[in-house]
Amino acid sequence: MTINWNLAQFVRSAAKPADFPRDGLPQVVFAGRSNVGKSSVINRILNRKNFARVGSAPGKTTHINYFSVDQKLYLVDLPGYGYAKVSKQERDRWGRLIEAWFSDTDRMALGILVVDARHKPTADDCMMAQVFLSSGKPFLVAANKLDKLKKSEINGNQQLIRETLALSDSIPLILFSAERGEGKEVLLGKIKHYLEV
Repeated sequence: MTINWNLAQFVRSAAKPADFPRDGLPQVVFAGRSNVGKSSVINRILNRKNFARVGSAPGKTTHINYFSVDQKLYLVDLPGYGYAKVSKQERDRWGRLIEAWFSDTDRMALGILVVDARHKPTADDCMMAQVFLSSGKPFLVAANKLDKLKKSEINGNQQLIRETLALSDSIPLILFSAERGEGKEVLLGKIKHYLEV
């Protein structure tokens, strides 16, 4: 499948399950804690600056955002978890929305968990990894903010991420920099691979 990554458009923000697109196109879903740079990763993939909204304050993504790419697939941006200074009621609403999305993963072609390459994954990251694993669908981890690491830290941090998330060797861990574009071609190659499987 040839995909023109420059042909991207924002489709909708889903606030409830009835808003989820049901046109049968494959969906590549991005999850990660607030402020990990999920939207920046999506922007880098699509060669855009502020396409997926990048917030200075964590928790900007409050709905499930759908971006159509070349009318062949969706990139799905889930609300960030963990840090956002929002009410418990709003966090619970996000949780229910994400649960509803995962209750029907037929459309999911690939799950991408974005973590911070500099830090040990959080308990929420571990929980999200389990959600992806239990979906039975392909899943990979993108460790963003590689540009903030010293070369000497990379191997150790990679190992720490794998161990903390209990990733088997079959689950790809891609070192990524939304800032500089490192890892972009590898990630695009994986997305393409899983869409064609």
